[in-house]
Amino acid sequence: MSQISLVGAGPGPLELLTLRALHRIEAAEVVVYDRLVGSEILARIPQGAARFDVGKRCGEPSPTQEEINALLLALARTGKRVVRLKGGDPLVFGRGGEEALHLARHGIEAELVPGITAALGCAASTLIPLTHRGLARSLTLVTGHLMDEGDYRGWQGLARAGHTLVFYMGLERAAQIRQGLLAAGASGDLPVALVVAGCSARQQVHHARLEGLEQAARALLGQSPVLMIMGEVVNLGAELQALLNQTMERVA
Repeated sequence: MSQISLVGAGPGPLELLTLRALHRIEAAEVVVYDRLVGSEILARIPQGAARFDVGKRCGEPSPTQEEINALLLALARTGKRVVRLKGGDPLVFGRGGEEALHLARHGIEAELVPGITAALGCAASTLIPLTHRGLARSLTLVTGHLMDEGDYRGWQGLARAGHTLVFYMGLERAAQIRQGLLAAGASGDLPVALVVAGCSARQQVHHARLEGLEQAARALLGQSPVLMIMGEVVNLGAELQALLNQTMERVA
């Protein structure tokens, strides 16, 4: 009987991994993992377990999704305990749905184990609330790859007021994102936070406005991963940090 779990590894640190995810990793006989899985988490894979690195790296050869699907199917049929380990949550821009469907079409049920997606992890680590009464009553997670679809027509919905946007994989498409939102009526003064290596010791937060997004993104090209948070809530993060700094100074 096949035992395969599609497991979300969260935003990187071991302490942000769910208990179920940790249990599946520590019991695994085979692990197929992505580039964004944290080193602390990879260290919990049993020494005798077979490992397959299928991470996609910009500019480097990497397996196609079809090849990954075929590998997962072949491994699932071995009857071993297989873990497909993905950064963040497998069902949020992680292609977990595609992999689960591929397995199901061949009669194999995959267990889905959620993880903390990058938007939630980075929001907490930067003190930016994604929703806030009076400022943001809705939240949209967007893949930067939407520009690959050609003439994208959803900009009006993304540009509405009282809304927070989080763009995954959007750094190299910052010019198109800026142009699309401005053309749809978004304010050029819309606050933007570009979070580099969120939730890690390397985390950096760069602030910009929508009008200057292209220039801000250009300065970060080559760094990865980068998450973009847009909306009035971004200012709350800076306000929270300033208040905490004042508190720490008084305590010191």
